[in-house]
This record gives sequence, structure tokens and C-alpha cells, in this order.
Amino acid sequence: MLSKSLMFNLHHVHPHLAIFTKPKCLYPLRKSSIPTTLTTTSISPSTSTSTNVHTIFHKKCNNNNMLAPMSSSQFDEFHPDPSLTNDDLKPTTIDQRNFSGWEMASLWIGLVVGVPSYYLAGSLVDLGMSWWQGIAIVVLANLVTLVPLILIGQPGTKFGISFPVLARSSFGIKGAHIPTLLRALVGCGWYGIETWIGGEAIFLLLPKVVKTSSLSQSISWLGTSPLEFACFITFWIAQLAIVWKGIDGIRELEKYSAPILISLTCCLLIWAYVKAGGFGHMLDLSSRITNLEFWSLFFPSLTANIGFWATLALNIPDFTRYAKSQHDQIIGQAGLPIFMGLFTFVGLAVTSSTKVIFGHVISNPITLLGEIGGLLTMVLAIFGISLATITTNIAANVVAPANALVNLSPSWFNFRRGAILTALLGIVCQPWRLLKSSESFVYTWLVGYSALLGPIMGIILVDYYLIQRMNLSIQDLYTLSPNGVYYYSSGYNLRAILALVIGILPVIPGFLQNVGILDSIPKSFAIIYNNAWFFSLFLAGGLYWIISFLKKKQEKIDPLLPSSS
Repeated sequence: MLSKSLMFNLHHVHPHLAIFTKPKCLYPLRKSSIPTTLTTTSISPSTSTSTNVHTIFHKKCNNNNMLAPMSSSQFDEFHPDPSLTNDDLKPTTIDQRNFSGWEMASLWIGLVVGVPSYYLAGSLVDLGMSWWQGIAIVVLANLVTLVPLILIGQPGTKFGISFPVLARSSFGIKGAHIPTLLRALVGCGWYGIETWIGGEAIFLLLPKVVKTSSLSQSISWLGTSPLEFACFITFWIAQLAIVWKGIDGIRELEKYSAPILISLTCCLLIWAYVKAGGFGHMLDLSSRITNLEFWSLFFPSLTANIGFWATLALNIPDFTRYAKSQHDQIIGQAGLPIFMGLFTFVGLAVTSSTKVIFGHVISNPITLLGEIGGLLTMVLAIFGISLATITTNIAANVVAPANALVNLSPSWFNFRRGAILTALLGIVCQPWRLLKSSESFVYTWLVGYSALLGPIMGIILVDYYLIQRMNLSIQDLYTLSPNGVYYYSSGYNLRAILALVIGILPVIPGFLQNVGILDSIPKSFAIIYNNAWFFSLFLAGGLYWIISFLKKKQEKIDPLLPSSS
């Protein structure tokens, strides 16, 4: 389910830096290629600073007037601090830019077609909305989410950098650990949820005698049965085989899974239509709540649905850094609202049809496929649910936490090690408790974590587009030099951290009430919580812009004042 400027008035932001003209595209140059008209302070090549001749940039634009990606040979000119990079964190080269528009779209199809998406509109109907109101909210939320997706995806494609590296530009070289680890925490929770769903598919395969044994009885302290937990662990282990192949394996998985998932979804829709004699029952699902009650549910429901992909909107550079061009990343992502609208329609249509077919509503697609019966159906069901779960889980919930851990300690973590730790934390989150009801899933989990991601997104967007003016110093993103543009105060941008904390604080009372810690809170805090993503994004982003503006104004008055934050 956002980014910094190298050349935006460098003299006033960091007076110790040399003054350069603002380029549209930036490239590191060798000493021998420095223009004779430009002079810099002579510094030892071993010193990694912003004024080092290795950090001089010049224009070298492609036809799209965007930064051309580094070629393999250009890494010879790239001298990052070893503690800040490894092969997973370096900017992507031309050879690595192989995601076309179709492959980006395939990524989203694989992400959308899954059990949690199937639940979304149905959860809103369970709360009393009509079928079209549920779908409309899902589509509207994804149209809103599409904006930050494209905006934050832009620096990923332009500079070839991942989300943790992008976060260094706004939060500081060391401060970037704060937003990346918060994003990783949410990813671990989602990894657990998706893995639990895959485990339910395995449970569906088991013989009836096993499913009715004492092992299927729930244990209070565990919150589920030993048998279901064992199925969860089995699916948990099976996913690691895909993760082991890295980003190329994920790309191939998403690319070839998309048409299969579309076909299986169409088969399920056709089956429901034929068996129920049309979708008349779904169309008869009118609202069971008053207009006042609808609007009281509208904003928290919209926030929850934005929160559904707010996770990936934040770390989308992890994928757009592999896109061939800006056109490919934009076209590939533009289909998200359509994909979500169509798939939630399928979920609602099939769920409402079960009332006619079986005499009672079956909202869980795994339970539904078990009721249909038949060996072929069972095989297709297990294959389809497993494929849908894996394509969503690995792309959305492994890449971001794994990269955050790599950023935390590049010398010890690589993508594989980060993915394994992510999977372990997914167990700790106890996803079976999060999915126990529609209300806890929508209002506690989805709304709750959107309060963490909203302010991070607001700060990065303001920093990259309004303060940095879409220019970044790649060299300074990989240096611990105190003279680096993004070193700020001992590696932390205190302005961004302050804005983040203030953006989160007003949402905490509402969250504590929803988890049962507080019995009651003032109405104002309830309204803030129901609009957590919007409120925290604009509060943190706006505050960060004001503080940065005042800081820049102060530095203009006294250009010799050291820039420390």
C-alpha cells in the first residue's frame, strides 16, 4: 500500500556542501570525468562525504527525462559504506530492471486474488451494508490507495532503490530503521494471517475421521486446536521453498499464477451462478442500517480498506525498483481498483449464492469448497487456495520485513535470513485470534495498523516531493559520514521522528478501546481512530513540512548555522 532532493537549495539546507546546479538526472562521475568548469574541495578518496569527487553528479537523462539505472560497470564508481549495503540493498542495474507493465499487473492480480480480499466486502455486508455499498467502499478505498502507490513507487523506479534505502532520505541513515521495522511488524502479522488461511486449506484435505478426533478440539490457552495449528505450521514450512529463490522466483511465480487464478475465480463464479439460478439473491441484499448508521460506518470502513493495501503502498519501491520504466510501474498498478472491485464482487456473489444453494450463508471460501465436495473439486480447491495464498503472502508480507532486517544489519542478514525471521514472527502474532470475527479483523487489525503506516507515508511523501523535489544523492544514502546529506543528527532526522510520534499519539486511545483496555474514550478520539490513516498521514506530513520550512528559513537567516536535524 512515499520519498528527498539533492539539489534543492543545498547551500541553505547544508551550508558545508558544495553548491551545484539542480539537475533533472543524476549520475556519479569518476574523477577523470568531472567537468573542468566545476570545482570542489579536494578530499581523500577514502573519505566518503558529500563533497567527495566521487559524489559529483551530472546530467545524463534518457528519453523519459528520468534517472537511467546504473549499469553493472558503474558499480565500480559506487563506494557505499559496507555497514549500509549488500547485494539486496544496492540500486538495481539495467540488467535487473525486467518488470514490464504486465508483470507489475500480474503482481497485483496475484496479490488481490486471495481469501482476505474475498472477505472484505462480505465483512461490510455482515455489518449491515447493502452489496453495492460494500463493493463501492472497496473500490473507492483502492482508488485512494492508488495515489500513494504511484507516488511512492516513482523513486523506486527512478533511482532503483528499495523502501529501506528511500526511508534513509527522510528519517536519516540510522533513523530509517524506525519506519522500516514498523512496516516489518505489520508484514509479519499479515504473513501469519495468510499462512493460517493456507493451513485451513490443508485441514480441508484431511479425512473426516481425523477432523472429528480429539486433536481437532480447541485448547483455550492456544486459541485453536492442535490439528489446525499443525496444518498452519505445515503450510508455513511449505512457503519457505518459494522464498528461497528470491525476487526473481517471486516475479516468475506472480507472472504465471495470474492467468491460473483468474481462470479458477471465473469457474467459482460460474458455478455459483448456475447452482443458484443467477445472482438475484445478492442483488436483493439491501442495507439493514439507517443512513446515519451507514455514515458512522463509512469512514472507519474506508480507512480499514485503505489500510488493507497501505502496507504495500509504503514499501512498493521494493518492487518498482525492478520496473523497466515509470510507464510500466504506473500502468501495472493502475488496475488495482478494478481487480479489487471485481474480486470482491465475486466474493459477495458466491457468498450470497450459498444461501440459496445450501440453505445457509457460507462466507469462508475454504469451508464452501469443502461443502461442494468431489475429488476434482477438492484438488482444485486446495491448489487454488494454496496458490492464491502463496502469491499474496510472499509478495506482500515477506519482501518488506526481509528488506527491513537486511537494512538493520546488512553484514548478517540477507533476504533469505530476513524471510525466515519474518515467518517466525508470523507465528508469534497468533493470526487465528485476529480472524475470529469480522469486527476484530476490520476495526482492530486493519484500522489499528493503518495508524502506524499513515504518518510514515505522509512524512516520506512530503520530504521527497516538497522538500527534496524528487532528487536524491545516491552516494549519500549509503554513507555514515557526518557530512552526508542524510546523516542529520547522528544519523537521525529528529524532525521526521517527532512528526511520526505526534501523528500516532492521537490514535492510541481509540486503539486501546477497541482491544478492550479502555472502557470509554471521548468522542473526538473515537472519530480520530475511525479515520486513523487519513488523520495520521495529514497530521504527520503537515507537521513535518512546517518544521522543515521553519528550519530552512532559520538556515537562510544564518547560513553558518550547522544543520543537525
